[in-house]
Amino acid sequence: MPLKLSLKPGEKFVLNGAVVQNGDRRGTLVLQNKASVLREKDIMQQDEVTTPARRVYFPVMMMYLDEAGAERYYDEFVRRLSEFMSAVRNPAILADCVSISKHAMTREYYKSLMLCRKLIDYEDEVFGNVPTSLPAGGAES
Repeated sequence: MPLKLSLKPGEKFVLNGAVVQNGDRRGTLVLQNKASVLREKDIMQQDEVTTPARRVYFPVMMMYLDEAGAERYYDEFVRRLSEFMSAVRNPAILADCVSISKHAMTREYYKSLMLCRKLIDYEDEVFGNVPTSLPAGGAES
């Protein structure tokens, strides 16, 4: 089944490892066969991997983008998912974690990746805008 992408002007995406950018007008791209496609909004840079859920997302993203080299990222994924699951008590989120793992084991990385987004949303909801470090100068008295 073809995949239809509607692209904003200048929108970037990754297609089988190549970064592609749309021109200055809206565009539509139809992919007729299986390909690894990830929109700019779903691409996470290494320096954005700052929370437990994002530490799960990143290796899954790498497995998806580099399917031939997926085994290089799998151990990191398993370790990070185990850490996340040991800290979470929400049954629905734990069920999502199990599904993420099942999809990863069957090389359905895109499905895993989209479920990882739910982990990030959950984490953001639970922790809100918690700073990753203390402000300079320490705590006020």
